[in-house]
Amino acid sequence: MTTDLLLSLDSSIRYVALYRNGELQTRVRENLCNASDSSSDKFEELVVNPAILTLTTQRGNIDCGGCQYVTVRYGNFTQLLIPISGGHVSIAIELNVDAASLFPKIHKMLFEESTQGE
Repeated sequence: MTTDLLLSLDSSIRYVALYRNGELQTRVRENLCNASDSSSDKFEELVVNPAILTLTTQRGNIDCGGCQYVTVRYGNFTQLLIPISGGHVSIAIELNVDAASLFPKIHKMLFEESTQGE
């Protein structure tokens, strides 16, 4: 699985981060309006998103059937956080697109890549 493949899934995807086994990879679509700062993105991926996913995954595992994804609606984009083995995938999506509608395509790519690569 690569950040380039995820970024190419849909033109509404602004940013992709893959944090797995302590390694962070990111890709940003060129010529974005209202892009966030790359230094704050790094801390979001290393601290904030893992904390959000830890909380929601632990809660989901109690009696909700797990956690497939979390969406965060910021002012300039929607962030889709997806837990994966050893980390997470974080995808920023344009506001005019329903992030949940992209989840099936993203999930399929993540699942196919993870089963082929392991």
